Amino acid sequence: MSVDNKSILITGCSSGIGFRSAELLHQRGYKVYATARKAEDIEKLKSLGVVALELEVTDYDQVDQVLDYIERDNGTLYALFNNAGYSQMGAAEDLSSEALQEQFATNFFAPAEIGNRVIKRFMRPQGYGRIVQNTSVFGLTSIPFRAAYCSSKYALEGFTDALRLEQEIFETGIKVSLIEPGPIVSRVRENKQIYFERYIQPIMAQSRYAEAYEKMQNALAMTGRIPMTEEPDSVVAKLIHALESEKPAPRYYVTRMTHIFVTAKRLLSHRAFDRFSAKVSQKETGKE
Repeated sequence: MSVDNKSILITGCSSGIGFRSAELLHQRGYKVYATARKAEDIEKLKSLGVVALELEVTDYDQVDQVLDYIERDNGTLYALFNNAGYSQMGAAEDLSSEALQEQFATNFFAPAEIGNRVIKRFMRPQGYGRIVQNTSVFGLTSIPFRAAYCSSKYALEGFTDALRLEQEIFETGIKVSLIEPGPIVSRVRENKQIYFERYIQPIMAQSRYAEAYEKMQNALAMTGRIPMTEEPDSVVAKLIHALESEKPAPRYYVTRMTHIFVTAKRLLSHRAFDRFSAKVSQKETGKE
């Protein structure tokens, strides 16, 4: 498929997958509208040659401003890559309603709402389009201390599956895919620490899981590459296929970790898979 005159809106482009997607798709010939929250990140994106726009994905007035700009600037929008998100750490019983609501606001409600607005404004009238949701291996399976993150990604997976089927059944010309990566090089520690300090640190001392939280704090303070982390380019390769294939896959598994978890979940009993997930998480839980 030719990329001539193809345009794409990408959320969460400050680093990692979003930044690299904007860079490589621009080089490939796409007109890229890349969004970020901070002024310094927007300036960095502008240096790539893309159209960089300020966007907090949970601010729907700002979402409309971005879509207004795209409509004035380009008239159409071929694709949306919902990439923005973060991971709230914490044991399920320690997560306040505020922590859960904020996690879902960014990871589920925002991509659902942005996708719906893009469909109604651009894709439905033009009769075609691509929507790609960046979820996670943890939209397929859960691990300890990721209840908020996993459940938000599970929700996005279920919503996206229904959306994809609706477009297929009614032959709308809109194709919908999920990308499910494991750990990717990004500002993951920095972002985790912000929300850990906001919602978990104040209750750490009183928690049943204080020892595990201390280990998490130490891990967040570390520098260097996280084990099994891969480069964003592996995700971008799947994104390109989802954008350009006549028959994009419903799901794209990315990274060794995702393939390991998917294979284990398919082959193991529920009880054995629980033991496997606990083993994988044992350093973080403090139960080695």
